[in-house]
Amino acid sequence: MTDTLRAEIAGDSSSINHGLIAMIVAVATIGGFMFGYDSGVINGTQKGLEAAFDLGRLGVGINVGAILVGSAVGAFGAGRLADRIGRRGVMMLAAILFLVSALLAGAAGGSVVFIIARIIGGLGVGAASVISPVYISEVAPAHLRGRLSTLQQVMIITGLTGAFVANYVLARYAGGSTAEFWLGYPAWRWMFWLQSIPALIYLLALTSIPESPRYLVARGRDAEAAAVLTRLVGTAEAERKVAEIRGSLAGDHHRPKLSDLVDKSTGRIRPILWAGIGLAVFQQLVGINVVFYYGATLWEAVGFSEENALQTNILSGVLSIAACLFTIATVDRIGRKPLLLIGSAGMAVTLAVVAFAFSTAITGADGAVSLPGSFGIVALVAANLFVIMFNISWGPVMWVMLGEMFPNQIRGSGLAVSGFAQWIANAAVSVSFPALAVSPGLSVTYYGYAFFAAVSFFFVRRMVTETRGRELEAMHG
Repeated sequence: MTDTLRAEIAGDSSSINHGLIAMIVAVATIGGFMFGYDSGVINGTQKGLEAAFDLGRLGVGINVGAILVGSAVGAFGAGRLADRIGRRGVMMLAAILFLVSALLAGAAGGSVVFIIARIIGGLGVGAASVISPVYISEVAPAHLRGRLSTLQQVMIITGLTGAFVANYVLARYAGGSTAEFWLGYPAWRWMFWLQSIPALIYLLALTSIPESPRYLVARGRDAEAAAVLTRLVGTAEAERKVAEIRGSLAGDHHRPKLSDLVDKSTGRIRPILWAGIGLAVFQQLVGINVVFYYGATLWEAVGFSEENALQTNILSGVLSIAACLFTIATVDRIGRKPLLLIGSAGMAVTLAVVAFAFSTAITGADGAVSLPGSFGIVALVAANLFVIMFNISWGPVMWVMLGEMFPNQIRGSGLAVSGFAQWIANAAVSVSFPALAVSPGLSVTYYGYAFFAAVSFFFVRRMVTETRGRELEAMHG
């Protein structure tokens, strides 16, 4: 957390427990780091997987995409489970899943075991992806909620970049991702095992933070909620807030359930859910995870060496973090919707340039693909500008909005459905990419991503309502 952000928290109210809020955000966003690391570690291990498990293109796609199956299930299950065992309880479960997945994936002797390990990790990724931002939203002051929630995306990208750096270092010192490293195991296995360290730190750190007061009120545990809020905002504000949260729940005071997503007066699904699903799906249909999951393979395919491809991944990660820092500085000032519109337009243009650059690719007599003249640089610059546009807008803002846009009564259920849709779209894009890269080819595939970026602009204009500065109790479905 930056010094400026700490100062703004401190300057808002003398009753706010600045240290506790900072600690809560710091711990909760470790989930974002694990989300990013577990998603990005696969990038750079694919040669090892191919060699160890004798995989073809389809096999690589299935092994890479296995995490996404678990993520979809994890996101849906976590949203509902969070209404039963609490936000912190789900995050602790996710930490355990990360730990098990890291150890098992590195030790896998065959593709089936590896896929199971990655599905287990996916359950953790899906859970962390939806619960960490909603937990932050439920404890953060309204005027800083966007910036504090955006830190989740910073940590996701930090985790991705951390995985890229770890993969690069291990491959460099071993002499390649498939070369033998410590204790006689190849470097790609250590890329997975290394993840167990932050997973264990996450699990231990979660024991130091309180449960979400909004969850506690929804479960009828008002006294516990008041105690947490007293620590956060002081006694007087805590009493008012408990009453306000209680008033925002269902009139008959029933506990949150999936059927609350249907408007009882019309019998139709609430429009706010369609907005959430649209935000979640469009975030993936622009193809961002093709860069993060297949970056090394993609750049090698157009003439980069393995070492240079891994370095390019690190560059993308650093630029992503810088872009997210811009979002932290602006999301609570200019709002969520303007950033989404800017991002949609920027992504459509940069993706179209990437597609054009790949349309010039030529295949040599040895089957190697390369981009002629300066088109390799054009593709590299445009791809990284795309990453920047994504990370000043849809990357962090989608998670900010999903964490805050739903009313208290349906937040868990809304997140469950939207998160599930997000990971299904992620899986569809990621698993299909290896085949699409061959036919109809990289150029047509990237033109497709550019098309979805353009459509997302009009979706935001019509369906998305600004949430900047509004209390969670003021959200309506």
